Amino acid sequence: MDMVTSYPLPEGFSELDVFSLGSCLLVEGLLGFFLNAVTVVAFLKIRESRTPSNFLVFSLAMADMGISMNATVAAFSSFLRYWPYGSDGCQTHGFQGFMTALASIHFIAAIAWDRYHQYCTRTKLQWSSAITLVIFIWLFTAFWAAMPLIGWGEYDYEPLRTCCTLDYSKGDRNYVSYLIPMSIFNMGIQMFDKTGQTKFNCGTPLKTMLFCWGPYGILAYYAAVKNATLVSPKLRMIAPILAKTSPTFNVFVYSLGNENYRGGIWQLLTGQKIETSAIENKYK
Repeated sequence: MDMVTSYPLPEGFSELDVFSLGSCLLVEGLLGFFLNAVTVVAFLKIRESRTPSNFLVFSLAMADMGISMNATVAAFSSFLRYWPYGSDGCQTHGFQGFMTALASIHFIAAIAWDRYHQYCTRTKLQWSSAITLVIFIWLFTAFWAAMPLIGWGEYDYEPLRTCCTLDYSKGDRNYVSYLIPMSIFNMGIQMFDKTGQTKFNCGTPLKTMLFCWGPYGILAYYAAVKNATLVSPKLRMIAPILAKTSPTFNVFVYSLGNENYRGGIWQLLTGQKIETSAIENKYK
């Protein structure tokens, strides 16, 4: 107890604020990790679930598990009221969180493209294409997440100072020159990811993404033109808190929302198969 009380509260936060935010991060981290772990195990254990299209959902779950682990580390630090892993730990935490977040966004785009492609061409995704796409996404996001480690952009503490992310506090030329191409290549594509086909429920995935990542995007671009540190630290912490809800939402939208994958999860948990007229993915 003495170790905890020996560290001052982050500026702009009360004891209750720190505990509440830490509790939110803990719930998000553990719930997101558990739900996505079930998705991962269902893919590995249930043969009918192991299809190229479901490999994209599996990869999304792996990325989201990474986000959940990142949130759990932040929660632990919040209960300590300080970051115990030093500067190198902050850089690692920032890199891991940013890479998995970008990967999650890209896998959502890949799943949407696959659904649209199957509907329009009546052809299924092949394993070679799925594996190539997944490898490309991880390498591409690792590249963008690594840039702040070598000086293009920078990782630093969130306002709570118990987790690390892309530093938007300076808003200088280095930050802006990184932010614009990074956001265009990694996030801008999502805003155009609508098929125009009434068969697809595009509204729910898009609304979920805007809810989870929209505040971060607004804050990031606000910092490019204004001094973001003038915004209340509590208000700035809303962005990472909402972003770390995405792993939980994604399970319901992309795993449980996929009839074939949902059947695999049900079989994993109960040992009972769900009989369907066709053992293939159906998208609503």
